[in-house]
Amino acid sequence: MSVGLGNVWRFPYTAYKNGGGAFLIPYLLVLLLIGRPLYFMELTLGQFSSSGSTKVWNMVPLARGVGFGQMIGVMSVVSYYCSLIALALHYLGHSFQTTLPWTNCHPELSEVDRICVDASTNITALANSLNMTAEEMANKTISSAEQYFMKGVLKEDGDITNGIGLPDWKLMICLAVCWILLFFTLWKGVASSGKIAYFTALFPYVVLFTLLVRGLTLPGAMKGVMFYLTPDWEKLATVDVWYAAVTQSFFSLSTGFGALITYSSFNKFNHNSYRDAVIISVADTLTSFLAGFVIFSILGNLAQELGVDVDKVVNSGPGLAFVSYPSALAKFDFLPQLFSVLFFLMLVTLGLGSATGLTSNIIAIFHDLYPQANKTLVTGLVCLALFAVGTVYTTPGGQAILELVDYFGGSFIIFLLAIIEVIAVAWVYGINRWKDDVKFMVNVSLSWYWMTCLKFVIPLSLTGMLVYVVYKNEPVLYQGEVYPTPALAAGWALTALAVLQLPFWGLIEIFKCRGISNALKPNAEWGPTNKRIKSEWKEMTVEKLKKKHHENMARFGHVTRD
Repeated sequence: MSVGLGNVWRFPYTAYKNGGGAFLIPYLLVLLLIGRPLYFMELTLGQFSSSGSTKVWNMVPLARGVGFGQMIGVMSVVSYYCSLIALALHYLGHSFQTTLPWTNCHPELSEVDRICVDASTNITALANSLNMTAEEMANKTISSAEQYFMKGVLKEDGDITNGIGLPDWKLMICLAVCWILLFFTLWKGVASSGKIAYFTALFPYVVLFTLLVRGLTLPGAMKGVMFYLTPDWEKLATVDVWYAAVTQSFFSLSTGFGALITYSSFNKFNHNSYRDAVIISVADTLTSFLAGFVIFSILGNLAQELGVDVDKVVNSGPGLAFVSYPSALAKFDFLPQLFSVLFFLMLVTLGLGSATGLTSNIIAIFHDLYPQANKTLVTGLVCLALFAVGTVYTTPGGQAILELVDYFGGSFIIFLLAIIEVIAVAWVYGINRWKDDVKFMVNVSLSWYWMTCLKFVIPLSLTGMLVYVVYKNEPVLYQGEVYPTPALAAGWALTALAVLQLPFWGLIEIFKCRGISNALKPNAEWGPTNKRIKSEWKEMTVEKLKKKHHENMARFGHVTRD
């Protein structure tokens, strides 16, 4: 099954940020026309060549910088993924308390001009006692779950003009535990029996369906569900929503990061990756929708408790999941601590799975660059470096930095490199050549759907969106405020570092291949690694070329006679 932080954490947050129902239609169309074809293309490239995300560019050496640029994007994403796992570990530890700490308001965490309310608070009676109107009350209320997350856990200060503050030692310990677990997973690998594999695949769905049932039985839940399902037709006409849908599909399916190419390189040469692409893309969509129903049913209940509209329930940005899910857990009548432990254990498991895939891609690239280096040492250094970077997210300004890195490192960089990746495959290597490779590998004749999407729909639509976003140049915001200039400069510097990999490695390949034209052609190392299979593939390629040549000659001769 395809389930990870991209589904459970990022999808609901992105959908909420982009208007709920206004996001679903673009997301479905993007998955069908962009996500699934790109997913299949990356699976086949890795499987066909048994190569990672940099070596795979033996097919078009000039584009090798795509793999290294993706590595920078992956480093950005995995650094904050692990900070989310650290938060889940923090909540997991506090789930063993007699009273879950986010169920009640804490006077020591109170803010000026903010009124904390929990499930037992009567909003109307409180408003009357304070001589406030319902509208005034709505602008000042904050749920106990949001208060605990923002002030108790993060100690957040959204204004980073004067710095981001010092790391919180408790969150740093959780972050260290996360990276230690990752190190041992990457070092030893994961060996599990079939029964354990089935458990880890089905466990998240059991927890999510349990939360869904509880969420839908809460007062006001349908208000949130309707917000989730009702499209805002005006927002559908904005490019920003479509841009968000594309970046979310990249996160959900892990396309554009290079990790899929690396993982599929371990497949058997004739493994049915076509079937995998279809099944996993459907499972991924259903998982995201399930997580969305869970989140928005809870948001509907919180909206009723706080006396506000659904779109004004929380202002936690990427931390939405750490407000809505705990709110639902607190409302279980029977052993809420048990369900809380199960949920955050699930979140940690999913997070580690996502982080393991991304980090292994980084390690594979370093191993390709330095094959003689000790793998354990490389793994340790990568984990240590990313832990050091991740401490930034444990500061009071950490969530603001997380959203900034997500915008530049997790969205903009990956979006740009995905365009170059698909153009290099479909137009430089050749869509028909790729189609022949797939036919040779898995004996599947691809329909016009795959060819049209990869050759025209994806490059044209993504390029159009990117040009619009750059031209529009809207300010990057966090909680409605523009980021300070140094923060934005750091974001653009991160983007530049990734983009500069293209000319840097391109020039190296031009020198190695002795010319641009040769750097645009597959080199001698491209193809299946098995010598017998590679020989058969070369014979097939030669026969195809001869056949095409004869067809062209015949056509030319026919035209001449006329």
